[in-house]
Amino acid sequence: MLSLLATRRRWPLAELAARLAVSERTVRRDIETLRLLDYPVVTVHGPAGGYQMGPGHTLPPLLFDADQALAVAVALQTAPSSVFGLGEDAARALETLEQVMPARLRAAVESLRLTALPNYWEFSASPIDPETLKVAGTAVRHRHMLRVETRRTDGSRPVPGEADFEPARRLEPHHMVIWAGRWYMVGYEPARSAWRAYRLDRLYLHPPTGISFDPRDLPGGDVALFVMTTHDRGDTPASWQCTGSARFTLPAETVARWAPGGSVVEHLDPEHCRITLGAWSWAGVAGILATFDADLDEVEPAELVRACRRLGRRWAGVTDISEDADLPADP
Repeated sequence: MLSLLATRRRWPLAELAARLAVSERTVRRDIETLRLLDYPVVTVHGPAGGYQMGPGHTLPPLLFDADQALAVAVALQTAPSSVFGLGEDAARALETLEQVMPARLRAAVESLRLTALPNYWEFSASPIDPETLKVAGTAVRHRHMLRVETRRTDGSRPVPGEADFEPARRLEPHHMVIWAGRWYMVGYEPARSAWRAYRLDRLYLHPPTGISFDPRDLPGGDVALFVMTTHDRGDTPASWQCTGSARFTLPAETVARWAPGGSVVEHLDPEHCRITLGAWSWAGVAGILATFDADLDEVEPAELVRACRRLGRRWAGVTDISEDADLPADP
């Protein structure tokens, strides 16, 4: 209703109700709600009467407290790291908000100026296209079927005749999740009778179908846990100075839950999986492998094998603080 009132000078009651697909009684009630929120909605009497926005309606009153203002400032300054092309718009939005904020809130926002630095531990994905977010988010919100194809790791789309081409498949999108700087879609594929977690930037979305589907219950009911424990969610190895792999005596879902961003987990059997990951040094890769506290073999390449042996020798030399040290037992 606010956006409609801002588009032209006057809206007759019947026309406003028809445009919003609600009753005239609902329009009157919502008008009173807007007035209670200090929006200057004016009633114009007479045959050509209706409702219009009074002076000072360019922006709604900003009813942020200090904590909310800081949350908005952080969100606008960090959003461009995960969504492509938002840098200039986010900066202008923050500047606009600051201009209409009370002095107290403006000072709080100006006190938090962020400089985005590369994260040397969790490698985020490249920023995602806003149009992809719009199409995916609309489909999730309205429960509309999507037709999708899987992109290559470089973002290109296979075409018919190429070895890795797969025809478009139908997907019921239920949730969108952002984790470790990556956007994921959780959906159900009717043809495969399976729930999946997909890297959104690895999906090519066809135009909206408008075909509705009935909501389903996600196995386990926890969408965050589902994404974090799904090993085949489309992740690819990040670019590191040193990248290696090893086979763990652990289930893939366990390793996927705790593996650092930018690593890939492959299911081998119910008790084994392979992880591919990187770090700034071979000792760094070996150290990450050690955090899983599990048996491992098939370690590659040779540089990683040598790093594991060096760390093993160093750790073997670790002694107690004293002969009588009262240290807690291992859990």
